[in-house]
Amino acid sequence: MLLQYLEQGRIEAGCDEAGRGCLAGPVFAAAVILPPDFQNDILNDSKKLSERQRNDLRPIIEQNALAWAVGIVSAAEIDEINILNASFLAMHRAIEQLSIIPDALLIDGNRFKPFKNIPHTCIVKGDGKMMSIAAASILAKTHRDEYMTAIDADYPAYGWKGNKGYPTKAHRAAIAAYGATEHHRMTFQLLDPQLSLF
Repeated sequence: MLLQYLEQGRIEAGCDEAGRGCLAGPVFAAAVILPPDFQNDILNDSKKLSERQRNDLRPIIEQNALAWAVGIVSAAEIDEINILNASFLAMHRAIEQLSIIPDALLIDGNRFKPFKNIPHTCIVKGDGKMMSIAAASILAKTHRDEYMTAIDADYPAYGWKGNKGYPTKAHRAAIAAYGATEHHRMTFQLLDPQLSLF
């Protein structure tokens, strides 16, 4: 059972990211403020839902949220500042765009870089505990998947439509065969460590 609030009576924005472990593509983050009476039987951590369920929930969240936004940090920026800082930056970019300033931020995970003077609470596995974080996880994941499917058309050999940039065997084999693209994160281990380069 997901909780609506960590603290009753304040405006809380749930934040989560998608794409941290990928070899290609940006990291996406979402920030969501849900109305106090929001209810949905399917809402859960995006990883526990099917692609169809996530895609069904996205318009429900976007239409019913008091405010929502998505932040993006490119592969080039990830290489420059590292994936942890890129995840924080993507969340900051999402929060920055919210049409309502929240009283508090609920962050999925155990670390966060404070955003302005808004207090935050880190919640490990928060996307399976808090409604607003679960909603943010769904928006981050669906917006990122949509982006990876779109760029797949330019680079079909890498299978991004299916793997969304994650390090599958086929994705690594395509990098070995065709090299990296401008969407790949050059600071990540792109080739299978088991594969010999000689």
